[in-house]
Amino acid sequence: MLPLTDLSDAALAGVKGVFTDIDDTLTTEGKLPAATYSALEALHDSGVAVVPITGRPAGWCDHIARMWPVDAVVGENGAFYFYYDKPARKLRQRFLADAPARAHNARRLAEIAQEILAEVPGCALASDQFCRVADVAIDFCEDVPPLPRESVERIVELMTRAGMTAKVSSIHVNGWFGEYDKLTMTRILMRERYGIDLDAARGDYIFVGDSPNDAPMFRYFPKSIGVANVREFIGDIEHPPAYVTQGRCGDGFVEVARRLLAARH
Repeated sequence: MLPLTDLSDAALAGVKGVFTDIDDTLTTEGKLPAATYSALEALHDSGVAVVPITGRPAGWCDHIARMWPVDAVVGENGAFYFYYDKPARKLRQRFLADAPARAHNARRLAEIAQEILAEVPGCALASDQFCRVADVAIDFCEDVPPLPRESVERIVELMTRAGMTAKVSSIHVNGWFGEYDKLTMTRILMRERYGIDLDAARGDYIFVGDSPNDAPMFRYFPKSIGVANVREFIGDIEHPPAYVTQGRCGDGFVEVARRLLAARH
């Protein structure tokens, strides 16, 4: 990983959009600082498309799409995208799986979650599980004392054995049925909402993240950026980011936003 200072102003000047993780990328110690929110707003107001790409649930993403200064949001690690259609005053929702498939999967996810809770002492269902529609999130350090690496690996093993896709974030292990990830739905969003072939235009966008479930995005975007705390997971990220900030968490995102805004001006 190269320091962000190695990414030139010329390379940043033409950036049209920012995709960003939320937890420990926009947030710091579980909170969204005013400076980070202001950075999102400044980017949005400058004409840069801003799209959070998160493992957080549908209920949160409804709020984010409606009330944050963003253009859309991809949630539950790629299960859907939401955006707020301001002229129509309506939240638009696009799910990868249809309603019957989501209902069928939800029953099996609940069964597997109970098996994991019984097998791995100290873990818990994520507190936001009640507003998820497509995955199960097992908390290993957000609202429970941090679990050892072996416990996290055991959660992943149990999900994988049940035929699920399992991804580790900085706080949860998320599991779902299907082969999609954050990148899958990001590409669909850009094609359907904006008519953009992201394969041809990936150099016009940056991604900012921090954890193993961001690896597909890090690999895909030439101008991928990790906030400094990404180093804590570097041994577990198959494809690390190209660049890394000096600041951790929300401070790192603010650092990216300031560089990008200065280059555009």
